[in-house]
Amino acid sequence: MPAILSISNLTKTYASGLQALKSTNLEIERGEIFALLGPNGAGKTTLINIVCGIVTPTSGVIRADGHDIQSDYRAARSLIGLVPQELATDTFEKVWNTVIFSRGLFGRAPNKAFVERVLRDLSLWEKRNDKIMTLSGGMKRRVMIAKALAHEPQILFLDEPTAGVDVELRRDMWNLVRGLRETGVTIILTTHYIEEAQEMADRVGVINKGELIVVEEKTTLMKKLGKRQLTVYLQTPMRAIPAELADWQLVLKADGCELDYTFDANEQRKGIASLLTRMREVGIGFRDLNTHESSLEDIFVNLVSERNGAAR
Repeated sequence: MPAILSISNLTKTYASGLQALKSTNLEIERGEIFALLGPNGAGKTTLINIVCGIVTPTSGVIRADGHDIQSDYRAARSLIGLVPQELATDTFEKVWNTVIFSRGLFGRAPNKAFVERVLRDLSLWEKRNDKIMTLSGGMKRRVMIAKALAHEPQILFLDEPTAGVDVELRRDMWNLVRGLRETGVTIILTTHYIEEAQEMADRVGVINKGELIVVEEKTTLMKKLGKRQLTVYLQTPMRAIPAELADWQLVLKADGCELDYTFDANEQRKGIASLLTRMREVGIGFRDLNTHESSLEDIFVNLVSERNGAAR
């Protein structure tokens, strides 16, 4: 099945000389949830704004369901919805009117039943006749989401959609995302809440300094780059690690009271078993054990740190 969004050799250099995007190639599959992670200034929003027609690329080709976003702009843009970071709405307009207007902007025929369903899903139905200026920040964010969904897009960009919002909206937001994915909508999100990407995404891309440094299925990325760490809490502190334990590359911590053993997440647990057996053989007692597996956040930080270190 061809990708619903195809990005080829995309670059963006501003007049100031800032290279916001280096040559970027990416294909997004129909119906997947793709999380784009990266530190502030990495190029996430620039990439999204180019795809959505807000920023002009320096070079490259982007196709949305086969439609070139520059030569076939109207058809391509009608397939795309965007929830931007900024709250940009007509503050004097009513909720219902601004959502209906957004649908009309894309040439969609009136469909009051659909708009009502969107507003109900976002807990906005009771606010439909309220002016946007009277809404709380969280409610305004819901309006932004409703506007993005009004024309029934097949590709939905969520640029930090839950930043600064309450727990209830975050829960409603992800319930809505799951529902949209079930109907075939493709979701591309950026987020600083990396645990959300870990829970929601099918694939993850990491961008840093304008360069897409890795794109992987989430589970594959966790297996390839994730680490497990075993902490052994010793009964008696040690001054140094015995030579008999050198094969495990242990680290002594907490004034000699703890041993840390780090190993690949896809290794068999027999590595731990053999370590503990060897400890007993040399007379090292322990009172407790704790294991920790790398989160997506750990992997992200390591990837960016390694790339930044290599660049220096």
